[in-house]
Amino acid sequence: MISLKKALAPQSAPEELAGSDRWAAFEREALPHVDRLFRLAMWMERNRTEAEDLVQETMMQALQSFHRFQPGTNCRAWLTTILQHVRSNRRRARMRSPLVDDPDDRIGLAAPSVPPVPDGITDEEILSALARIPPHFQEVILLSDVEELTYKEIAEALSIPMGTVMSRLHRGRALLRAELSAMAPVRATAKA
Repeated sequence: MISLKKALAPQSAPEELAGSDRWAAFEREALPHVDRLFRLAMWMERNRTEAEDLVQETMMQALQSFHRFQPGTNCRAWLTTILQHVRSNRRRARMRSPLVDDPDDRIGLAAPSVPPVPDGITDEEILSALARIPPHFQEVILLSDVEELTYKEIAEALSIPMGTVMSRLHRGRALLRAELSAMAPVRATAKA
């Protein structure tokens, strides 16, 4: 990854003396979250170059709008929101395929019971199972269970209602459990 500090360092400009103060505040508040943002971007993009570009553009936009950040609030959630907006704008620009629409709630109905999750499951198996569920469920699970954001922070980051966050989290976890429980017979065969 390009030196983020070098890429984001303020240019010596006589128009604003406060720029150095803003940079110091930005360094203090935002830069400690770069690694977590990169992990999140890496999961979302599954491509190192794309993730690096996404994080760099996120940090550039965060620096440009840092005057809007309210000190004392959750900077990581603020940066995650910017990352989501940057990613969304980039996706629209590249005209990627849209998220799967589920107006009849068929995905939620696909898992009517709570299947047991096998014991001794590995991180690779969890990541593989997570990759097989629809992306809009992956995002909410990742932000809630890995990044430990609150429902409200997730709703703000993804620009969706809090009820949708709770619904997607519930359905996403059910789909993840189903994927993991489907691995139980495969794991039993592999041990034998």
